Amino acid sequence: MAFHRQEDAQDLAIRALGWIAGDDEIFGAFLGATGADLAGIRQRAQDPAFLAAVLDFLLMQDEWVLGFCRDTQTPPEQPMQARAILGGGDMRHWT
Repeated sequence: MAFHRQEDAQDLAIRALGWIAGDDEIFGAFLGATGADLAGIRQRAQDPAFLAAVLDFLLMQDEWVLGFCRDTQTPPEQPMQARAILGGGDMRHWT
């Protein structure tokens, strides 16, 4: 399923945030990279720009993407598709 709606992309990013938070090591790296704290994450969890940053973080490591997709039964192309839908940033397509 390709993403065509902003809401679908946001839902996937929220699931990714939950997956990241479920791993102490990855979550620690996320907090360090974003400078966010738990209160800030809760406040920004519906902000499309923050959710795009969540996916940017997830997409930094292939093993994270594959782990997230495996654990959530998400097709591996969907995080990148969701990131493209959320917009912003410098999305590069190498095709």
